[in-house]
Amino acid sequence: MPLADHVPSIDDRRYDDIVAELRTRISRYTPEWAPIWTDVNDNDPGITLAQLFAWLSDMLLFRMAKVPDLNYLKFLQLLGIELRPAEPALVEITFPVKEDHTAPYVIVPLRTQISAESPDGGPPLIFETDRALVALKASLDAVQAFDGYGFNNLSEANLKALEPYEPFGSMVREGAALLLGFHLPNKAEEFPDLDLDLALWSTPQQGQGEALQCGFPDTPAFGSARIRWEYWNGTEWLSLKLLNDETRAFTRSGHIRLKTRAKPPMKRAVIGEVKEERYWIRGVIERSQYERAPKLLAIRTNTVSARQAETIVDEVLGGSNGRRDQVFRLASAPVLLDGLRLEVDEGDGYQPWTRVDDFFASSPDDPHFALNRTTGEIRFGDGLNAHLPVANPNNPDANIVARSYRIGGGKRGNVPVQAIKTLVTPIEGVDENGVGNLQAAHSGRDEETLAEAKKRAPRAIKSRCRAVTAEDYEHLAMQAGNVKRAKALPLFHPDFPGVKVPGVVTVIVVPDADVPNPIPSDGTLRTVCAYLDQRRQLTTELYVIGPTYQRVEIQGELIVKGTADLAEVDAQIEKTLLDYFHPLRGGEDGLGWPFGGTIYYSRVYQRVFTVSGVQSIERLVILLDGEETPVCSDVAIQESALLYSTQHNVQLRYSFDG
Repeated sequence: MPLADHVPSIDDRRYDDIVAELRTRISRYTPEWAPIWTDVNDNDPGITLAQLFAWLSDMLLFRMAKVPDLNYLKFLQLLGIELRPAEPALVEITFPVKEDHTAPYVIVPLRTQISAESPDGGPPLIFETDRALVALKASLDAVQAFDGYGFNNLSEANLKALEPYEPFGSMVREGAALLLGFHLPNKAEEFPDLDLDLALWSTPQQGQGEALQCGFPDTPAFGSARIRWEYWNGTEWLSLKLLNDETRAFTRSGHIRLKTRAKPPMKRAVIGEVKEERYWIRGVIERSQYERAPKLLAIRTNTVSARQAETIVDEVLGGSNGRRDQVFRLASAPVLLDGLRLEVDEGDGYQPWTRVDDFFASSPDDPHFALNRTTGEIRFGDGLNAHLPVANPNNPDANIVARSYRIGGGKRGNVPVQAIKTLVTPIEGVDENGVGNLQAAHSGRDEETLAEAKKRAPRAIKSRCRAVTAEDYEHLAMQAGNVKRAKALPLFHPDFPGVKVPGVVTVIVVPDADVPNPIPSDGTLRTVCAYLDQRRQLTTELYVIGPTYQRVEIQGELIVKGTADLAEVDAQIEKTLLDYFHPLRGGEDGLGWPFGGTIYYSRVYQRVFTVSGVQSIERLVILLDGEETPVCSDVAIQESALLYSTQHNVQLRYSFDG
């Protein structure tokens, strides 16, 4: 029986149904009484007994339908389905260096903690860097585009990071270049001989977002251009070595790493429209085959990836008593995946143990343990499946220690721009006033609720972690990351819309975000792509993309009852329409506007009339992408597109009738 997201219906028959069924079965089960049992009305004693048993059956069915949530949870566990733990938000954080710092760089250690105010008023959210960072004192404050004919100063646009700009001009000719100018306050200082890490945020080249092809992750991927990196040595441009380019020639967000250990050294100069001397590095287009000119939101140095997490070290869990199936619990949860280092001292010193999902494949000698990430519960084996920790008389109360583990996760970690700005532990040389995140954090997901697990269970049982049908792809995509909705399009290729391409499946993913039109980040697309790639059929060519949105706006004039509050009615209409067209909570069922779903004029009418105080509608017009549609007509949207709205313009006035 499929698990539904409501109280289960063990049997939908009720008292009247059971009585009617018993009446029809009298002649079948008691043929010897059929000639004389002809009165089946309520006054017959036999019917009275039938009604009694019908009432008892009705009560039994009612109680069976009230199965508690714990039964559901245990049933899901028997099927191998656990509630998904919370996942941490991801973000890029910039660490500027003070101008008066004496050294040319500052090392930001691994697991450096930065905090942000919690959106729900709780304790501050802690973010930790994923790797160490060498932050340069030289600041990137000048950006210019050279299109082959002249320079365009983009420094202000790069600093504000509000509107995209074209780093090579609109034509992207061969010889076009992006120039990056670095400032050092002391003219006696030289540019340091260190690797330079540039973080780039690009805008997608497609309307619905970048399409990621899943499969063969080790296959080389090439950009649409070849870019040569150079530096200015005072008299000419000399070559720089490119170490890594995650951006594929500026077509996606990522990092570019350059080796700046150059001889002869870099020299200051005035170049282009920037009138102050700067150290200059440039990327020159050697060969251009861009389908569209790339666009950037910003380029930053001293930027490193981080996630909403906090590291706990050297936590004593207790002592082993040598019994089977011992259970210990970490002090904090939820625990991030692969973040726990557990050691056990059985008399010969602390030794590391290995985390496994279960003990089915564990032998009696394997030092394995299982972790429930949501609760922080650690379980050991029984001596047959996995080794059980032996009691240590020399250390009876502290021979099991969590050397380190990371906790965090949840949707509340998806904080907005510049919200992560407080260093928990100050770092000498880092300008604390400039620390922050240029883009909002993403991919944070709350722990799965029991109701969500009930909805997921039937699909999980059906798919068996293999993507075959369109429903399988949608179900698995929603398990991969911070994905609230997914839509699989068989035979659809992002590069050939309108053409049915055999063997191709494209999955549209919509993240769980508090914005009118949620767009998946590059990290979310890559996460879903990698997850589906392991579960797709070998012959399937798979793509993962973001949704295409169309903006809808309702304009009209309404008559409001004289007893209603005009401001309250206006606010309620605005909220009703915003919710109705929302991609995550809109539509008739409140589960999100359907992909490609037609806007039915009559249903919009009905939605407006659900607002208390509305007396009549004089005029109602639907605008799609700013264009007015015919009155009293249904409006079709693009195939597989979603709707969103930011505002509605409805004029209200009181009825003259009162």
